[in-house]
Amino acid sequence: MAEDAILQSFIRPAREAGAGVHIKNLYNDYVYFWRWALWKVFEQASEPGIISFISASSYLRGPGFVGMREVMRRTFDELWILDLEGDNLGARRTENVFAIQTPVAIATGVRYGEPKPDEPARVHYAKIEGTRAEKLAKLYNVKSFGSLGWKPCMGGCQKPFLPEGEGDYFAWPLLTDVFPWQHSGVEMKRTWPIGETKDLLERRWEALLSADNRAKAFREADRKIDKQYGDLDNPLRRLKPLASLANDTPVPEVVPYAARSFDRQKLIKDSRLGDRLRPELWRANSSKQVFMTSMLTGILGTGPAATVASTVPDRHHFRGSYSGKDIVPLWRNSAATQPNIATGLLDTLSEEYGETVSAEELFSYAYAVLGSPAYTESFAEELSIPGPRLPTTKDPDLFHRGIELGRWLVGLHTYGERFGGSVPRGTARIQKAIPDTPQGYPEEFSYDPTEKTLTVGKGEIRPVAPEVYNYNVSGLEVVKSWLGYRRKNPRGRSSSPLDDIRPEHWTGDMTRELLELLWVLEATIERESEFAQLLAEIVASEVFTADELPEPTEEERKPPKIEVDTGQDRLH
Repeated sequence: MAEDAILQSFIRPAREAGAGVHIKNLYNDYVYFWRWALWKVFEQASEPGIISFISASSYLRGPGFVGMREVMRRTFDELWILDLEGDNLGARRTENVFAIQTPVAIATGVRYGEPKPDEPARVHYAKIEGTRAEKLAKLYNVKSFGSLGWKPCMGGCQKPFLPEGEGDYFAWPLLTDVFPWQHSGVEMKRTWPIGETKDLLERRWEALLSADNRAKAFREADRKIDKQYGDLDNPLRRLKPLASLANDTPVPEVVPYAARSFDRQKLIKDSRLGDRLRPELWRANSSKQVFMTSMLTGILGTGPAATVASTVPDRHHFRGSYSGKDIVPLWRNSAATQPNIATGLLDTLSEEYGETVSAEELFSYAYAVLGSPAYTESFAEELSIPGPRLPTTKDPDLFHRGIELGRWLVGLHTYGERFGGSVPRGTARIQKAIPDTPQGYPEEFSYDPTEKTLTVGKGEIRPVAPEVYNYNVSGLEVVKSWLGYRRKNPRGRSSSPLDDIRPEHWTGDMTRELLELLWVLEATIERESEFAQLLAEIVASEVFTADELPEPTEEERKPPKIEVDTGQDRLH
């Protein structure tokens, strides 16, 4: 029997719930075991039965598993979920009871008599935390169901198998309902077109054109050197195949690129060089655009729940891995005339506050709420269900405070490139210069928390507070990541021989950018208490529920339509 037919009862409800893009996650051995067991025990006879598995736990909360959860709730009368955690790859790393990387859970489901599909099962949840040894010890001491502190799970057939949230968190609108268009970031499928300096990318381009084997140097995947591709700005404008370019062809446009949170790099902007360059983002980009990034379908870890960029972001911009459609643009077009905000939402807020609310102001407010660690600390348990929610206060004074703080934070985190921001001069200073000679290019870096000294090659910077050096975004250690990309031999980055071409020397601009990074983090940390206080006051105030705000249309959830110049279809 075909795989889809076996899982059809899981797949159909997922598609109907709009989770079709996540259905691929169902094609997993443990899901097949669950489907077979449900069929064998309960669909072959209308009798009592029990099923118990210890398996991967992605079905507890994953959006693609809504159909699986519905079938389980309609099949069982009662279901107990014992979450053992154990994620060694994601944003919240915990020790596993097994020598594997993915989290696991024990599930025990029972049907007491005749099937009652219209009476969803009562679902109970408990979690065992700690080290592997501590978890095993606690499991050993479980003598009965009463040995554990069970919490009731959320009602509804397709809801996650997780405890009911405390307070009003789940009544707030999802961030994706406020800003309805989300997009995946740029996915080059090769790393050499991304680099620290324009000079570096020019040298790699020259090396590509002079290579004996251009296909090998290029690193072909979906993109091929002997094919034509449409220009990013106008897909009807055809570009010459890379294989046909003369050796002295100038490098295409080199543009700023948001590689990782707080990490500004450079990119050769050319549709021939990347497999998935996301033209919708480039065509919506401008000097007024701001991109917010988060984990919209994954679990957020510690640190801010969102970061921002003033240039088109990489797919893994937020935390370096496990990304999806996590880019939230402020504007749907480059002219900044079409806000990426649900129709009627700004009108609803304007009516509540008695004054006009702009798209930029709502975006600033949202970033004030999400852009500091207070959010992930306050809602750690609720955020185990993917998708941050935005508490929007009805208090106009609180809303204005959020705008002011958020505008400042956007300006700071875009290095002064948006919302009239600037980078304040912090306390970190160069004590020993990083040599600008080829021999002095940094091979390694280190940090001494006692002396508050950051050593980069032969250079030294201090004072660098431990909080700055260890600042993280859901597991992305920002300073270490920034330096890791720029050392002489970056680890784990090579996608082609062109990656072996590295900067010839450390430049003054690189030193300036490093200091600016440290200063931005200093300023962020210095005001974290203000953002924490703002969030506490917002949550304590009267806030809008999702039901009180307009829902976005299906059209608003789609990328903006692309208009092209049909008169420029010649080969370039």
